[in-house]
Amino acid sequence: MKIVVIGGSGLIGSRVVDLLGARGHQVVAASPRTGVNAVTGEGLAEALDGAEVVVDVSNSPSFEPAAALEFFETSTRNLLAAETAAEVGHHVALSVVGADRMPEMGYMRAKVAQEKLIAASPIPYSVVRATQFFEFLDAIAGLGTDGDTVRLAPVLFQPIAADDVADAVAEVAAGAPIGGIVEVAGPERSRLDDVIRSVLEADQDPRKVVADPAAGYFGTVVAEDALVPLGEARTGRIRLAERRGGAGVA
Repeated sequence: MKIVVIGGSGLIGSRVVDLLGARGHQVVAASPRTGVNAVTGEGLAEALDGAEVVVDVSNSPSFEPAAALEFFETSTRNLLAAETAAEVGHHVALSVVGADRMPEMGYMRAKVAQEKLIAASPIPYSVVRATQFFEFLDAIAGLGTDGDTVRLAPVLFQPIAADDVADAVAEVAAGAPIGGIVEVAGPERSRLDDVIRSVLEADQDPRKVVADPAAGYFGTVVAEDALVPLGEARTGRIRLAERRGGAGVA
């Protein structure tokens, strides 16, 4: 099949492109770097010509609520319109586990708005929701840092490797449309503070992690189970210890 990957130069997209290409598909890595911009519409018609599947793993360059909403709504509307014109048969999008359970977070509201546009479209679709990536754990620690202390809410946490996310997205893209949501998470569930503590210890980082329920997640207080799947979910194969060179999870 011809499969177009929007955001094909990014952390997940580049991996999806490689995986699908290895399976024998004709894959187009579409991004502003290659002259394809879903927000402006530039290059979309040409990139989607003859495509059977479009995978959208692009991400907003800003987490500011209004900017994120503008990005996801505009890019998704443009993509769906271009896909309709090109008679694409399957739209696949990457979203976030728990997005609909964190309405106080502007970025999550933007992802939910994106999902609603996709579900309302006549194009057959699949949404892959993933938990937080291993690759973003350092950034999470940074956001909770105050001097030599990292304050994090002890909420349930089940991070996943980017490679495992890409595997799930590629598998869904190569299959029939789900017509709904599939969730994917890491193989281990712990607490956010425990995970970050193990990461810092593995990096020999002297910062002390303190469990603080008031710290919230990205500044917003969330439910204990907001960041993890509530029901059936696919699990990745890569453990945090493998990714972090020996870091365990308490």
